[in-house]
Amino acid sequence: MQTLAFSEYGERRARLLAALGEDGVALIPAAEPSLRNRDVDFYFRQDSDFYYLTGFAEPYAWLVLLPGRQEGQVVMFCQPRDKEREIWDGYRAGPEGCMERFGADQAFNLDQLDSQLPQLLANRQRLYVDLGQQPERDKRVLSWLQQTAALARQGMTAPQQIQSLASILHEMRLFKSAAEIEMMRAAGQLSALGHRAAMQQCRPGMWEYQLEAAINHVFMQHGSRWPAYNAIVGGGANACVLHYNDNNRPLQEGDLVLIDAGCELDYYAGDITRTFPVNGRFSAEQRALYEVVLHAQRACIELVRPGTPWDQVHEASTRLLTEGLLALGLLQGELNELVETGAYKRFYMHRIGHWLGMDVHDVGSYRQANGAWRELAAGMVMTVEPGLYIAPDDESVAPRWRGLGIRIEDDVLVTAEGPEVLTAAVPTAIDEIEALMQGG
Repeated sequence: MQTLAFSEYGERRARLLAALGEDGVALIPAAEPSLRNRDVDFYFRQDSDFYYLTGFAEPYAWLVLLPGRQEGQVVMFCQPRDKEREIWDGYRAGPEGCMERFGADQAFNLDQLDSQLPQLLANRQRLYVDLGQQPERDKRVLSWLQQTAALARQGMTAPQQIQSLASILHEMRLFKSAAEIEMMRAAGQLSALGHRAAMQQCRPGMWEYQLEAAINHVFMQHGSRWPAYNAIVGGGANACVLHYNDNNRPLQEGDLVLIDAGCELDYYAGDITRTFPVNGRFSAEQRALYEVVLHAQRACIELVRPGTPWDQVHEASTRLLTEGLLALGLLQGELNELVETGAYKRFYMHRIGHWLGMDVHDVGSYRQANGAWRELAAGMVMTVEPGLYIAPDDESVAPRWRGLGIRIEDDVLVTAEGPEVLTAAVPTAIDEIEALMQGG
């Protein structure tokens, strides 16, 4: 499995410590297991913010960052080593491992959290923590603040300000380092390999989940422990359900199938959508609608350059798709008016894309502090994914168009030289898709 060097996590902590200021302190909790059914958990995945700063994949832990602290600026709390529990649940690093392998200056057993935190918070002016996600966790943080305030007679003060850590940390995560870009290239290439396998194996009569299995098989065979998100495999009209993931219907002769799937490599996501004919040959209507979406996607990718306002890419997609719908007779009227009134939203109801990174819908603001759309800059990664979806019960269009859903999505890195498509290894052109599916 491909992984980042541990020095990367230390560099991130150093940058965040500098941004906090010497009177600040940051609390970052790890994820906790989530119950799947009865006494069985879902596969555990670490919280992205916590992993971004530590590379530590165990649950229940806490990271405390204390700029300028003489005893150590990086403090971790984790589950202790426990031979009996490790037999059942897996090995633990313990406090010793947190210091030896994960860069902590100090580390404590988890049961020392309540006694140590009030002391660590003392005499810090600002507490950076993200509240509002887990009520019980929030109560615990407020309890530590109350205990710290109670130490006033000992000459200690509690933080007077609580600020969101996300405002600093998520801005860091938005701009990818050279090592992160290499990991995302690898995730894009492996995600593309899975989609190619699905195109080659697709046949009428297969079940949607069998195509999903083909993709996941490729992911795991080549070093991805799990997909970045639940795959969408929608045959026929199922492609018109944007977040469809039942994946439990047979694929029919003459239908298209839309697959939205990507792998995860060391917590970095790939995210690809391809739409192709189940039988390997586009019909006339499928081809015509597909070409509209492909033309829009290619034009929008060309806009992914430093200095382009985020919303300009989306606005281009709405105009280009509206032009195509007009040309096919699926919309009637004057182009500018149709764009202005949002007439296209009946067929194109989502935006052009999203940030991509450790989360498939990654963190980072889309607007500046003044409300203006932020400009793209080198090191950002976004998806470009226009689509058209004609509902099967839409009686305003001719029957031959109904139930067609098409989306084409790629992952695009912003560079000073222009857009770099990280997922280009799986084709989008009709002739290339048909050739791949026919074994050409």
